[in-house]
Parts: sequence; structure tokens; C-alpha cells
Amino acid sequence: MNVRLVKEFRFEAAHRLPLVPEGHKCRRLHGHSFKIELTVAGPVDPKTGWFIDYDIIHDIWQPIWNKLDHNYLNEIPGLENPTSEILAKWIWDQMKPTLPSLTQVTVFETCDARCEYTGD
Repeated sequence: MNVRLVKEFRFEAAHRLPLVPEGHKCRRLHGHSFKIELTVAGPVDPKTGWFIDYDIIHDIWQPIWNKLDHNYLNEIPGLENPTSEILAKWIWDQMKPTLPSLTQVTVFETCDARCEYTGD
């Protein structure tokens, strides 16, 4: 049996998008309450009845959260232009080496706008 599991995380951060046109609201410094969903997929172990312990995902996420939460994203290497798209790939690149079962990173910058990245 194969499953997909999704673990949700949140962080607060400020950013600005320096490459959008002059006068665009996102060019100004502003903040978001970001929601991140990390999706993993794989086979369920018949002995334990689960694919992966959610605590493993949490432990891998924690150092990334420490870099992002209550920080200015533009100052983080690789996030100089921190669009949702770039942030999703940046999170993927940070997590995939230690979480090979990662299949998707979803970044919600607002409650009704999100970016889904699957490593493509």
C-alpha cells in the first residue's frame, strides 16, 4: 500500500519583490503569515502501519523554519527575490537531500493563493 502524507507548518516573515515593476504593491516591504505543506509519498510498512513518523518531517523542517521565521527573506542566500515560486524551490532544495520521499512543497502566501512545486 502506497500513501501520500502532508505535514503543515507556518512561519511569519517580511519580504519585498525587487524585480516587479515600479509602483507594484509587492515591491514595497510587507509581510505574510506563510503556510507550508510538505508532501511525502511511499509504501506503508506492514509491521508499523505507517510510512514515516511525522516527527521526522518536523525535525528536518526545524532548521529551515529557524532561518525563515520572523526574518527578512530577501537577506537569506538564494531568496534575494523571494517569490512564492522561488521560496517553494528553495525549501525543496533544503529538504530533499535529507527527505528523499518529498514529492511536493506547497507555499501559501495568503489564505487563497498558493504555489505547488514538485521538483520539476
